[in-house]
Amino acid sequence: MAIAIIEKYFPKITVDQKEQFNALGQLYPEWNEKINVISRKDIDNLYEHHILHSLGIAKVFSPKPDTSFMDVGTGGGFPGIPLAILFPECNFYLIDRIGKKIKVAEEIAQNIGLKNVAFRHAGVEEEKQTFDFVLSRAVMPLSDLVRLVRKNIKKEQKNALPNGVLCLKGGDLQAEIHPFKKTSLLFDLGNYFNEDFFKTKKVVYVQVSKS
Repeated sequence: MAIAIIEKYFPKITVDQKEQFNALGQLYPEWNEKINVISRKDIDNLYEHHILHSLGIAKVFSPKPDTSFMDVGTGGGFPGIPLAILFPECNFYLIDRIGKKIKVAEEIAQNIGLKNVAFRHAGVEEEKQTFDFVLSRAVMPLSDLVRLVRKNIKKEQKNALPNGVLCLKGGDLQAEIHPFKKTSLLFDLGNYFNEDFFKTKKVVYVQVSKS
């Protein structure tokens, strides 16, 4: 059963969370038939390549209640929806410039009863609200993302980890993080998850302060 891979790494999830994660296994393939948010070749790997991958952020950071996140270029809801399930006391704002994809994420969140998510069909350039952290999954180069979202990071600190950007990325990232070497951390997901898929996957954190 696909959800077993979530329970393997997050054994303390509640019955409600388990039901929500379980429901994703039916909802995403159904929606993907109508609107392509996950590669058709990859939909069978939904739990490992998309849901568990999204939860990699939770292996390197445990936010305090009421921490706010903006998921930029969320597509069908990654990493925002899996993280919103795992952290029901935090708030998630999912934004994407492709309306069809936001609709899928919104419908799925509604179907599983997620109460801590909001959605917007727009480019991040248009967004003026502020958040504790910005999330993304390989949406754009790090320097571009940091430049675009600096205005969206709150000044007030709530967590031990200073406010900033948390990205899921793969491959050799040394050149990309070089401009941020004094304010960034790099976490290898292969240290947290055993599957081969995660050998090249990383979480990148960049502290962002208002200029």
